[in-house]
Amino acid sequence: MNYSMIKYTLGWLLIFEAAFLTVPLITSLCFAEAEALHFLFAILITATIGILLVLKKPRNTAIYARDGFVIVSLSWIFLSLFGALPFLFTGSTASFIDALFETVSGFTTTGASIFSEVESLSRGILMWRSFTHWIGGMGVLVFIMAFLPLSGGHNMHIMRAESPGPEVSKLVPRMKKTAIILYLIYFIITLLMFFILLISGMDIFESANTAFATAGTGGFGFKNDSFASYSALQQIIVTVFMLVFSINFNSYYLVIKGKIKDAINTETKVFVVIAVTAIMLITVNIIDAFDGNIWDAMRHAAFTVASLISTTGFSTADFNLWPELSRTIILLIMFVGGCAGSTAGGIKVSRITILFKGFVRELKMVVRPRQVKKITLDNRPVEHEVVRSVNAYIICYIVIFTISLIALSFENRDLITNFSAVSASLNNIGPGLGGVGPASSFGDFSVFSKLVLIFDMLAGRLELFPMLILFAPSTYRKL
Repeated sequence: MNYSMIKYTLGWLLIFEAAFLTVPLITSLCFAEAEALHFLFAILITATIGILLVLKKPRNTAIYARDGFVIVSLSWIFLSLFGALPFLFTGSTASFIDALFETVSGFTTTGASIFSEVESLSRGILMWRSFTHWIGGMGVLVFIMAFLPLSGGHNMHIMRAESPGPEVSKLVPRMKKTAIILYLIYFIITLLMFFILLISGMDIFESANTAFATAGTGGFGFKNDSFASYSALQQIIVTVFMLVFSINFNSYYLVIKGKIKDAINTETKVFVVIAVTAIMLITVNIIDAFDGNIWDAMRHAAFTVASLISTTGFSTADFNLWPELSRTIILLIMFVGGCAGSTAGGIKVSRITILFKGFVRELKMVVRPRQVKKITLDNRPVEHEVVRSVNAYIICYIVIFTISLIALSFENRDLITNFSAVSASLNNIGPGLGGVGPASSFGDFSVFSKLVLIFDMLAGRLELFPMLILFAPSTYRKL
């Protein structure tokens, strides 16, 4: 274990986080808020500790597999601990656990909030909440890799541990250039959304918050009714971009390169089919709730499906009050999530597809035991290691989900609330059903339950294994 390199990387992480904190600082200054001074204190503390950690550069800068997993999991914990400082310093909450919950929810792009009312929060804090989504959406270490050669050619271990999906591939031979390309695409689409929202009538503050939260598929709102009070046009714009950020960013790179057929792959097609089917079924099911107005029913159904399958968590209506069929579909698409290589959470469409194809293959082998048939995606065989990792992921997912659900049940809440709270946290969605619906918050949960959900949010964002490896004693033994 290269401890000196772990410390060095964490130092640079804190330095970058201090730089990120200048965004809410500038926001507070623009609105002449007294909280600007509190953001400055948070920046000074974070930057000072970061500088102390990077004063001595390690001689050995190599990062191997287990180092990469430990660095990623520790980085997200440190990022959240220091990111919670503004909430405490500004007095937004007096509870450190609540501040940590809100920050973890932001960076993991979950969007589950302890605040039942957000409009009274300062503009600086509202900007910090949304900006944490944007930082965490693509991965903060991927961002740092785009600027710093941290590990002497072993950056793939970091990107593999932080990036969502069953496998991570390079767009170009150099890992640093891949990180730059991904963040450039991310930045351009975010900027495009920002300007479109400005044209639609939103002011600069609202447009920036919405663009940051949508890009990271996070969903922290700055109005108590989320997006219910915005115009139909603005809701449609957000709907489209929630789906855009749910697509694998590799596909956008392929489109730029002129490889349109390769960009529209099996995962993208399955994702579109699931989303469209869910929208159609929910539209038909809720049309009576909108007095037979199919346009309104479809608009709200599309927004809700896009919000939940992308794991963003915005809302235009309280879907907790919709008929059971719609609520069931909503709960199911929470688990599916978006595509691998996007900013969306959930199990991911690629894993669902591989599992389904594996199930079909096993059925065929029951009839013809001697048949040798490999699982394929886009006419290419899926490597055995990928299939094995998907199976291991699903087993691990079920175990963590079950343990978390049992842990929350000690509070004696109803099953729907506990089940959807774990689902919303582990899948990085935000709102759920029951007591954690879009009109509710997570503020009433006990400290123990919040800690369980904090772990779930981090585990869900980091694809489970980095968080589990961090607590495994074998990780720290000499090879």
